[in-house]
Amino acid sequence: MPDFTKIDPKGLFKDVYIMDGITEGECRSVFLDWAISRADDVNEKQALQDLHDHYALGEPDHPMSAVLRAALSAGSKKPRRRGGAMARTRPPLEE
Repeated sequence: MPDFTKIDPKGLFKDVYIMDGITEGECRSVFLDWAISRADDVNEKQALQDLHDHYALGEPDHPMSAVLRAALSAGSKKPRRRGGAMARTRPPLEE
């Protein structure tokens, strides 16, 4: 069993899941607070999976469950180049 005192020392996720009427926007704010304050020695991907398995599987319709699912799926996407100055072709430099 994961050590939730290390993954979520402030108990943010536990509190969010017992709050009535919390919105997805508020859940994103809580998630951001967790992400910013997460200890360096906590593996983010594993922590997200543990939080998802512990909370979201039991309450799939909760707004925080949607935030956790989005965070897990965002981490699996390969970053891609979107363009900009570095993507433009340039004439060769003259010596």
